[in-house]
Amino acid sequence: MRIAPVLLAGAFALASCGKSDTPPTDVTAGDAVAAPAAVVAPTAAMGEQIFKRCVACHTVDKSGRNGIGPNLHGIVGAAVAAKPDFSYSGAMKAKGGVWDAATLDTYLEAPMKALPGTRMAFAGVIDAADRKALILYLEAQSK
Repeated sequence: MRIAPVLLAGAFALASCGKSDTPPTDVTAGDAVAAPAAVVAPTAAMGEQIFKRCVACHTVDKSGRNGIGPNLHGIVGAAVAAKPDFSYSGAMKAKGGVWDAATLDTYLEAPMKALPGTRMAFAGVIDAADRKALILYLEAQSK
């Protein structure tokens, strides 16, 4: 049974791997320190990329057609369920109000949760920065 001492010595050797006998030194003012990654502010251009998830059902062209969902040109600042040539769900018609940034943010996060009975069968845009970018894009299309 000479294997046991060899295995024990190997285990001790592996256990000490990566350890250093020298203590870490403090960072001084002249030392370079990695800065945290910069947070990128949402933009309409980013929102355009996010809108690609929506094009199966929506358009944003000024004189664009409705699809499964309504054309979203001019949606920011418009009354809810206001497109006269689109057949909205009863829940959407009953909602009322205006599609401002806050209302869109809440709705786009989880449409079916924000408005039970909506026909928009989309899970939502989970990331708040993505929603902000999408709303900026929709706002730019409203002009």
